Amino acid sequence: MRTREFLGKLEHDRILTAIREAESKTSGEIRVHIQRGKLNVDPLIAAQKKFHRLRMHKARERNSVLIFVAPRAHKFAVVGDKMIHEKCGETFWQRVVDQMRAHFQNEKFSDAIVEAIAETGKLLAAHFPKTS
Repeated sequence: MRTREFLGKLEHDRILTAIREAESKTSGEIRVHIQRGKLNVDPLIAAQKKFHRLRMHKARERNSVLIFVAPRAHKFAVVGDKMIHEKCGETFWQRVVDQMRAHFQNEKFSDAIVEAIAETGKLLAAHFPKTS
């Protein structure tokens, strides 16, 4: 699917609201990146590179999460920084990816992203609550 077509099917306001809501309860950061064009590497590698290019690894508590989607390649990945990964382990990430995959297969793209944001937000809030 072309990136433009994919972006046209997303409910942008719903995704932004989900990010705001999740981040309101945590010191962590959640970002969504939609990759334009082809993807010539493993999506996890591409997501990790984007994570570093966005300087997400510079967060003080090392608790950022990137949801990376490459619609043209029909690939995606979710990357969490060091401290959040230590708190949840590989099983959590696999569950998020599996849930996203089910939504993507049914062309419920916004649901996939919003649910991933909600799940990672809950985890971030549990381990890195927002302090006022």
